[in-house]
Amino acid sequence: MKPSPALFTDAIDGDAMLADACAWSAVNTGTANLDGLARQAAMLADAFSALPGEIEMVDPAPVTAVAPDGSEVEKAHGQHLVLRVRPDAERRVILTGHMDTVFPADHPFQDQQWLDDETLNGPGLADMKGGIAVILHALKALEATRAGQSLGYDVMINSDEETGSLSSSALIAELARGKYAALTYEPSALPDGTLAHARGGSGNYSVIVTGKSAHAGRNPEDGRNAIVAAADLAVRLKAMTHDALSVNPAKIDGGSANNVVPDHAVLRFNIRPKSVEAAETFASDLNALLRSIEAQHEVGIHLHGGITRPPKPVDERAQRLFDLVRSCGAELGQEIGWKSTGGVCDGNNIAACGVPVVDTMGVRGGAIHSPDEFMIVPSLAERAALSALVLARIASGETV
Repeated sequence: MKPSPALFTDAIDGDAMLADACAWSAVNTGTANLDGLARQAAMLADAFSALPGEIEMVDPAPVTAVAPDGSEVEKAHGQHLVLRVRPDAERRVILTGHMDTVFPADHPFQDQQWLDDETLNGPGLADMKGGIAVILHALKALEATRAGQSLGYDVMINSDEETGSLSSSALIAELARGKYAALTYEPSALPDGTLAHARGGSGNYSVIVTGKSAHAGRNPEDGRNAIVAAADLAVRLKAMTHDALSVNPAKIDGGSANNVVPDHAVLRFNIRPKSVEAAETFASDLNALLRSIEAQHEVGIHLHGGITRPPKPVDERAQRLFDLVRSCGAELGQEIGWKSTGGVCDGNNIAACGVPVVDTMGVRGGAIHSPDEFMIVPSLAERAALSALVLARIASGETV
């Protein structure tokens, strides 16, 4: 027998959800703010202890970045929260969220303010402190039902999603492996609740160019200009853009005094492949281009980085999960649609593991990554009821 939607609409406490989201938004959790992330993690561990299962704080995997001088340095990250419930259940799912935001500790956007009776402006409310509240309260409502007792699930809330989940990608893959389905709690693609459907991928690269210094007036011919090589590479990378791939050269570091031929440069760029095939072709073309630049400019080149978010097509199983979310929304009086997007998130990583995922199950809101970020407050309870009903349907044997 299918659980009634009323079970969940009646069980969701919207005021409690709002209190949680506001308390968490008040803690600055910029990805580099390790103290703030530790405070937030402790608050989340306390909140999620209301659910059965074991909570673990997982250390971040080592991550390196390229400094402006071309050296590789270790980049520190916060811990990631994992809750495991009924690990031996026949049918298990994974729910994911992130506690970090794009606003560093010294950013002026730190407070909340009401824009109208239903709209609250505040850092991370939509992306995604509100989404974490949806996870928690949906699972509380699920646990109060008979159907919920048969479903196993893992909850993973990482601390580095906004910078590509480099220190948590292996953890995501480990937890996603073998799961029946996945829900991720990024905010809706549009304020009306539209879900993100297929997604392109994303990769971030740094190219370290090593030339040879010389006096710019006396013997420039003896130098090998790393800045010129990096600039040539940037122009040729941009020319690789086509319908299935966008390439964005973003920054060049390097050089010294005006009268010195620069012997080092670092070019940073991002790619957005729309398909796995486009990503693979780019990797081959990039290797050939780097060798060409090396030979033409007589410089050394070292590549750092790669694709961090694989493209996320929607296959038949994933579409069935979208259809289930839409039918549950209809039962709750919520109209659910979807659209493809160029944005990326942890849903890309989960889909790459072969697990069907809907990755915008969080609150309705907008203007994320800006001081105008807002959350539509009634969507807290709406989305929690939606998730609880979807999970109950999966627990009851719904096919995905």
